Amino acid sequence: MKHLTLLILLSVFLIRPSSFSAQPNLILILADDLGYSDLGCYGNTFNETPNIDRLAREGMRFTQFYAGPVCSPTRCNLQSGQDQARFGITQHIPGHKRPFAKLSDPVVPLQMPLEVETFAECLAKAGYATGYFGKWHLGGAGFSPADQGWQTALECNGNTQPPKVTGSAEVRRTTDFLADKAIEFINAHKDKPFLLQVSHGAVHIPLSTTPELKKKYENKSPMPGYPSNAEYAGLTEELDQSVGRVVEAVEKAGIADSTLILFLSDNGGLEHEQSGRVVTSNKPLRSEKGTLYEGGIRIPAIARWPGKVPVGSQCDTPLITMDVLPTFVELGAAAMPKNQPCDGVSLAAVFRDPAATLARDTLYWHLPHYHHSTPASAMRKGDWKLIEFFENSALELYDLKTDPGEEKNLAAAEPERAKAMHTALQAWRKEVNALMPVPNPNYDPAKADQLGKGGKEGGRKKQKK
Repeated sequence: MKHLTLLILLSVFLIRPSSFSAQPNLILILADDLGYSDLGCYGNTFNETPNIDRLAREGMRFTQFYAGPVCSPTRCNLQSGQDQARFGITQHIPGHKRPFAKLSDPVVPLQMPLEVETFAECLAKAGYATGYFGKWHLGGAGFSPADQGWQTALECNGNTQPPKVTGSAEVRRTTDFLADKAIEFINAHKDKPFLLQVSHGAVHIPLSTTPELKKKYENKSPMPGYPSNAEYAGLTEELDQSVGRVVEAVEKAGIADSTLILFLSDNGGLEHEQSGRVVTSNKPLRSEKGTLYEGGIRIPAIARWPGKVPVGSQCDTPLITMDVLPTFVELGAAAMPKNQPCDGVSLAAVFRDPAATLARDTLYWHLPHYHHSTPASAMRKGDWKLIEFFENSALELYDLKTDPGEEKNLAAAEPERAKAMHTALQAWRKEVNALMPVPNPNYDPAKADQLGKGGKEGGRKKQKK
């Protein structure tokens, strides 16, 4: 009997629980067009983001987290765990055309296929309550979040919402309204596992903010080397306040220790409005949203999970938004989709240890459209990054370890490496059936920059590479 008692006592002290709770709550907060250098925790001293900065202090900040170069592609790979090139959603829906450009780019589908099993569908099957609030941009009627596994869903775009959306008497700021919806969902489902995605319109143009915040930043000294735009800063602070309210709701509900909060942006920052006015900067990264340079695809990213994700940690491993599906599925003890590929990898090991090694060393991007650059593909293998431009077949090769600003093209100095990576990039495009641009019979150099009919995603006229 003494021996049995001793064994029981030893088991209590020696048997450790799993590193992660069974079926934690999962919250994904997605910003729109928020750039790598826009947050205080990424070095910005003009924009004030104390709540997001607190998430970084209490969790893990990622320095090499990637997304697609524009809106819909990222939202597609987030929901599906697959590269957006598999669906042809390589531009924002419905895209825009340049009818006289050198190349004719592929037509963008108007929705993500319903056959795709999203992470919401996977987790719902595992017993999760699922809620989606905000921007979707993956299809209209019949292709909404409610059609893709989100049991509670409300779509809204822009930085203000009319009474018909909010049910209130006055126009409301979207960041505040989305916080209300998220808090309602959290309080309604705090007693069982839930999955919540809050997809903001901030900080997408057209810029606007409250009169109080605009005045505050107009009276603030600018940050050297940063545009320090008052409307952009005010809208960024509104986003931050919304994040703070969601975090506060989690803590008031007493579920902080069983809740992972993941904060991401959908692409790099949009440096220029359509008018050409500069509103932000992604420096030290090169260029902006709509390009395959680092400023277009590297995003701010933060994860907090008290007691699970190391406090004040930093992860320098290259990761990407399509990793969200396998990560959430693993953490939620759900089953992976059976009849579709998965191009992402689970980040569960990284959340435990930022130095953990993943079974992947290569990432790919495909942007066969004119946006803020010319049609191109790119890949990153280790610290090396190759970009192929389709108009002239030019290759650019960068060592991101020594040159994160992509200032020195090493394609001529490293011809064998460039050739090997180019071959791999071509093979990947074939594997995912990536659509390619073709020569345009209506090419007119004098009109090449003219924008034809189609969607407007924001930003100035396309630039040469």
